[in-house]
Amino acid sequence: MGPRGEVLGADISETILKVARSRYENIANLKFTTADAEVFSFVPQNYDLITSRFGVMFFASPNAAFRNIHQTAKPSGRMVYICWRTLVENPWMGAPAAAAFTVLPPPEKPEPGTPGPFSLADPKLTTKIMADAGFRDIKFTPVDEPVNLGEIEPVLHFMTTMGPAAEPLKSATDADREAALAAMRVTLEQHNTKDGVIMPSAIWVVEAKTH
Repeated sequence: MGPRGEVLGADISETILKVARSRYENIANLKFTTADAEVFSFVPQNYDLITSRFGVMFFASPNAAFRNIHQTAKPSGRMVYICWRTLVENPWMGAPAAAAFTVLPPPEKPEPGTPGPFSLADPKLTTKIMADAGFRDIKFTPVDEPVNLGEIEPVLHFMTTMGPAAEPLKSATDADREAALAAMRVTLEQHNTKDGVIMPSAIWVVEAKTH
């Protein structure tokens, strides 16, 4: 960016921003703001590049959010972000959830575009959302890489708060919850290494021009 460039990091989570500020507070032209990018009043036509790492899938209204994001970019700007592909292509989350559902009843399949990790997995749907917001030359590049989830117990805790099994686990009886977690643990142990639980993952790298 050089000394004349500016970078703004925006996130709805103050916890994440607290960590970011502690790590990068000495960089003068890097600022952070607590913001819901779906509705935040960014400076219009101000940015050359808009980027996101696994964030844009969670907007309550993706159509409104991408319109709001689009108006922040310069006419010559572009957007690049990464998002998960389908749950089937991401066994790091799908396989433990499937194990839980050998004990618990699975939830209803979410409607396409429902906020969540895989809401932008369908290129046709995502292209329409972005094109309606004003983006052009939208390109999807698949990337398949193993992901290190870390140690088993923290992974299990994470999957009780996010993913397909999270809500069923919350509403389960104590006995069913323990049985489901035990089944999930067996699945994770099959992929456990000395470096942590390593499983396949699949993402899209999405690129687009603003005009």
